[in-house]
Amino acid sequence: MTPVVEKLGDAVDEWVAAHEAQMVATRRHLHAHPELAFAEFETTSFLEQRLRAVGLAPRRLPTGTGLTVEVGSGEPVVVLRADIDALPLPDLKDVPYASTREGLCHACGHDVHTTVVLGVALALSTLDGLPGRVRCIFQPAEETIPGGATEVVAAGALDGASRAFALHCDPSVPAGTVGLRTGAITAACDRIDVTLTGPGGHTARPQLTVDLVDALGRVITDLPALLSRQVDPRAGMSLVWGAVSAGVAANAIPQRGSLRGTVRVLDRDAWQGAEDLMRSLVSRVAATTGAECDVDYVQGLPPVVNDPRAVALMRAAALETVGSERVVLTPQSMGGEDFGWYAEVLPIALARLGTHGGGPPLDLHRGTFDADERAIGVGVRLLARTALHALEADAGPPRPGRPAPGDTTVRRVDRTTRGPDDELSRPADRRHP
Repeated sequence: MTPVVEKLGDAVDEWVAAHEAQMVATRRHLHAHPELAFAEFETTSFLEQRLRAVGLAPRRLPTGTGLTVEVGSGEPVVVLRADIDALPLPDLKDVPYASTREGLCHACGHDVHTTVVLGVALALSTLDGLPGRVRCIFQPAEETIPGGATEVVAAGALDGASRAFALHCDPSVPAGTVGLRTGAITAACDRIDVTLTGPGGHTARPQLTVDLVDALGRVITDLPALLSRQVDPRAGMSLVWGAVSAGVAANAIPQRGSLRGTVRVLDRDAWQGAEDLMRSLVSRVAATTGAECDVDYVQGLPPVVNDPRAVALMRAAALETVGSERVVLTPQSMGGEDFGWYAEVLPIALARLGTHGGGPPLDLHRGTFDADERAIGVGVRLLARTALHALEADAGPPRPGRPAPGDTTVRRVDRTTRGPDDELSRPADRRHP
């Protein structure tokens, strides 16, 4: 750690200690006022007001919600990302800051993520001598497919930046713990909608028609089983149905039924072929029942693939923030995270922020989810120090052979010298961004 990073990092620590109650109040306000994807208007206005109050100049994204703001001046530019949307789930907690919006809640910790990045922006705005710019992105619609990250990329919000960092709440580890992983840390996630149709009929005479409910049942059970024989198990491809609908009367075979589910893949190459495979398998199974089928497949999110050097920078910050005993190796998750789209443009690293405060586990995407609020200060200190390390590492021309702080790996080729064939260095060429 250089004297500049140490001095600025210590100043961030002091700011966090002095503003802990304010950050908790911010998180509770956001938790009580959740908004769905691309409808985060009040959240965006709240963030704008807080940022303008300290002299910063936030700019809204073209979507109308979400914003970017820069702290500091000059080059290089490092991105910190927070997601601001909530989920269409009821808040089941009996707490003073429970959701005031029926059927909506922050069940994935986005209120914590937003508070952390806001805290970083406010803390850094009080400092002099930042060795570059920190661009904070408050992104809408992470909980959608293909995700609001595609809009961020399309808007050019990553232009000119050297790398990007984010964190995600992890209720499986204690507050004060940081989980890191090089390489893939999440899975790809796609959405599949299957519609089956037939002539309908009487349940007394199923032999005269297409038993559509039976056909749906075969698709539900046969497809996941077939995947185990069609895909290399190491690819980690799974299909889980989340919704099924058919019929209204007990004695009538319906004419139409539908299934909705998600396809998750650990391996990026297998993800590229997932759509063709799923369409083929659905057609094969449906053909045995006589039902007509239609498949709507949306390629959603790529895996989040953490860049080794970006992880090394984050590891250096984590060691300074929580100490070596609380920096752990986090497993790859089957969950999806649209931060993976950022890696189409620049190197990224996503960390897990421990939020478990004791008692029974409070899993993500449940109405009972809550976070130990001591994690907020840890997150601010972690991301602020990560940004400081990254700014210093990316300043000026690259120096061959000089490792990034905390990097114990041997890198044969530096990120800044990789050529056009490096997958992570190529700009996005997909339809979505």
